Amino acid sequence: LSRLIDSANAPIFGVDVEGMVTEWNHKAAEMLGFAKEDTIGKALVEHFIQPENRRSVTDVLSKALAGEETANYELPLLSKFGEPYTVLLNATTRRDARGKIIGVVGVGQDITTLNRLMAESKRVADDLTRLIETANAPIFGVDTQGQVTEWNQKLADLSQFSKSETLGKPLVTNFITEEYHGHVSLVLLKALHGEETASFELPLVKNGEKKAVLLLNATTRRGPDGEVIGVICVGQD
Repeated sequence: LSRLIDSANAPIFGVDVEGMVTEWNHKAAEMLGFAKEDTIGKALVEHFIQPENRRSVTDVLSKALAGEETANYELPLLSKFGEPYTVLLNATTRRDARGKIIGVVGVGQDITTLNRLMAESKRVADDLTRLIETANAPIFGVDTQGQVTEWNQKLADLSQFSKSETLGKPLVTNFITEEYHGHVSLVLLKALHGEETASFELPLVKNGEKKAVLLLNATTRRGPDGEVIGVICVGQD
């Protein structure tokens, strides 16, 4: 077991019932910069956990020592050289041959890079949302069901529909003049299949009255994995 733990491609540590380190594998040493001999016999929480996380880590270890294991606990760590890491940890109760609890084994997954990528993705998404909202061109978006997901301020001014009036509602049946239902539905369907359309006319209606005619480009909208999630339309009045 010790060889398996030491050679695993995941950070693994173990503590006894007093919280003293009993296992510290090569991956944990490589990540955090503390050699195994620097950690064995030392209090895990006091020596290797940041002060702001000590209470929650102590709680996780106490639960495991009482037989209540914890999965997917997100644990921020700081290396010996000050580099931050985030580990997704499973804390498992360790028992001897007679079933007596003798400690805890923590098996982790380094999700530092993943978290950074997710934070960057969120930043880009937030920037895009602000760009759409403040653009000096009418912009709307629909999901794969044709329901409105974006409706910027410029379009709200032109159509006299506020964003709150449109989000979640079917675009075609609620905001397009009836004679254009088929044409607009076809354009959206094509975009949902990856076939984009440039410069198509879109009349908007409110209470049966035409409010604006837009010249639009319909662009396929994709998620992070490349899957089609909707359509974005950018136009000019």
